[in-house]
Amino acid sequence: MAATRKKDTLMTEGAIWKNILLFALPLMLGNIFQQLYNTVDSIVVGNFVGKEALAAVGTTDSIINTFIGFFSGLATGSGIIISQYFGEKNEKGVHDAVHTTIALTFLMSLICTVCAILLVPAFLHMMGTPKDVFDQSAVYLKIYFAGSMGLLFYNMGAGILRAVGDSRRPLYFLIFSALLNIGLDLFFVAYLGLGVAGVAWATIISQGASAILIMAALSRETESYRVIWRKVRINPVMTRKIFQIGLPSALQMAVTSFSNVFVQSYINHFGSAAMAGWSSYGKIDKFCLLPIQSISMGVTTFVGQNLGARKLDRVKRSTRVGLMICFGIALVIIIPVWLAAGSLVRLFNQSPDVLSYGTLFVRLEMPFYFALCINQIYAGTLRGVGNTKAPMVIMMSCFIVFRQVYLFSVSHITESIIWVALGYPFGWILCSLCLVLYFRHTNLEKYRVAG
Repeated sequence: MAATRKKDTLMTEGAIWKNILLFALPLMLGNIFQQLYNTVDSIVVGNFVGKEALAAVGTTDSIINTFIGFFSGLATGSGIIISQYFGEKNEKGVHDAVHTTIALTFLMSLICTVCAILLVPAFLHMMGTPKDVFDQSAVYLKIYFAGSMGLLFYNMGAGILRAVGDSRRPLYFLIFSALLNIGLDLFFVAYLGLGVAGVAWATIISQGASAILIMAALSRETESYRVIWRKVRINPVMTRKIFQIGLPSALQMAVTSFSNVFVQSYINHFGSAAMAGWSSYGKIDKFCLLPIQSISMGVTTFVGQNLGARKLDRVKRSTRVGLMICFGIALVIIIPVWLAAGSLVRLFNQSPDVLSYGTLFVRLEMPFYFALCINQIYAGTLRGVGNTKAPMVIMMSCFIVFRQVYLFSVSHITESIIWVALGYPFGWILCSLCLVLYFRHTNLEKYRVAG
């Protein structure tokens, strides 16, 4: 393999905290800009259309994440394999993994688009979506999924670059597309008056632009991860490896998101104001989670490269370092967000009922972010070594089984929305305890998959 260039980060040398943090910072900014897509959609419709439109866009999150989460999980599998081959300096392994990933992305994105569009009405009925927001939610989702190929290709392409340590170019492309999305949102909604359809069109156009940019960058590469389109094909051996590592993460992300469809149904029971407040909290929550998730992804890439280079001591130390960084970030986030909860919710809608619900949700959930740090870092380490099954089982058990049992139980005991909202942090705490116990009895080296 040619000497690693400045934009690629070989994490097998140097200070662990510096490797993780320098990789995670651009990734964090990139994730923030990616999150701007749906958040800007909510802000624009919440202020220019109304609280029903805000509820309509917000209630679609769990449906979108069910489908997109599945393919993000497969991207995780590809990234882990590529990072291990890259750390091992195995050019052929990187080449085969990249081209198989691109071929699978095209095939799976077609399946996602067709299935999602057909299933939209069923999902909305399953959530008990109120009549006053049902039609707008259906319009938004059908347009969004019609253009989902752009998002999937961007995510897969960004995953390839991040696996070799390049988290900067995905950031640049996201900044461009997020700014484009803001401009198109305002044009389609404020100027043309297209409502939720306008923000959906703005989103898919912007995501398509980011996909074109990242695929063009990969096509112009000179390293082993360059995309040569005539060589894009499904390698059966590599496909098996990608699914072996990525399928557990894909199922976990998809099923967890699908379970949130039922969580949303409990919120929907309290009406459109509660839905809009929950939607506002959800957008704020996702921004707060991004730094923690970015550090977790940095740990995953770090672990993959160092395991590929057979540097197990650095693998073990990265978990502790990642935790310390995450705890520091969580502390910086929790206090100002808790204090400014009302002002943050007001960005989405000024209705007193929406403000009341949204502020309640933000202040209720924030103190539990330290538990999120623990489960994200331990899961990131396990995925980095190629053990994606254990995080899948543990997270699905805590975020789906436990949460659904809990919500069903409290809904029959009390009518308080506070106890419904607490289903999230109680699941985080249980997941963290289970992952720590599992991790302490795990031999990391045996999970190495590259080679």
